Amino acid sequence: MSIRTIQRIFAAKKTFEGSGFQVRRPFPTDAIPEIDPFLLLDEMGPTEHGPGEAQGAPDHPHRGFETVTYMLSGRMQHTDSHGNKGIIGPGDVQWMTAGDGIIHSEMPDEEFQAVGGKMHGIQLWINLPRQDKRMKPRYQDISVNKIPKVTSPDGLIQATVIAGNIFGVSAQIETRIPITYLHLHIQPGGVFLQNFSPTANVFAYILDGSGQFGEKMEEASEGDIVIFAKNGENVKIATAPNATKKLNMIVLAGEPLNEPIARYGPFVMNTEKEILEAITDYRNGRFGTINTKN
Repeated sequence: MSIRTIQRIFAAKKTFEGSGFQVRRPFPTDAIPEIDPFLLLDEMGPTEHGPGEAQGAPDHPHRGFETVTYMLSGRMQHTDSHGNKGIIGPGDVQWMTAGDGIIHSEMPDEEFQAVGGKMHGIQLWINLPRQDKRMKPRYQDISVNKIPKVTSPDGLIQATVIAGNIFGVSAQIETRIPITYLHLHIQPGGVFLQNFSPTANVFAYILDGSGQFGEKMEEASEGDIVIFAKNGENVKIATAPNATKKLNMIVLAGEPLNEPIARYGPFVMNTEKEILEAITDYRNGRFGTINTKN
């Protein structure tokens, strides 16, 4: 059972998104433009907001990829130009396939905006393969009670299975390409050992706590992204027996598409020509508009 070593560990950078809310962004950066098939990872917050202070991402377009929003606390409302609308709260997931083109907004819902509170979430962008980039857009709203949760046999690992499977439990979300998306809590003394395809890109992002990663048990902590090398089938993550708190992190894995990537802001295609087409289509109103009256 070969255990992967670590390719790189580095800290996420703080930046601003939407109407001005702060995020921690492990990638894309100048050093790491993407981790194929993943295009972007943002940790939104955690931020405490007073009444009327919360911010979001007003109307904006997308084409050629998927956005996945996983809420840890707070409440966000999604509205898009295909008539979809929904509110996601703690533990809920919104999986939006932009495909051919969509305009959407992600804003704090009215109730949260009125009273304030803690906003904390994860947004992931997943690339679509060439044949799916112009597919019909779709929207999946998955409530917390429909997302499987499982505990390891020794009781030291609790996993939320957003996509893929672990400990014999599979997620219910339908994905365009095979993806593993896990939210893990590893108690002190716990060891996570999971088999992945040797060709898959695998990384972990730490939300809280610290742990040891890979064959050499390298240290990483809150705000770090850990990228595993593709030199084995098994990913190993552990929390020291004397740790003062559990390790809270997400683990993502996916087979690389190995296709050309052309990206311009909210558009991700295979060629610059396709990017120009996306810009033209958006400017000509072909992505539709959000109906604010509904």
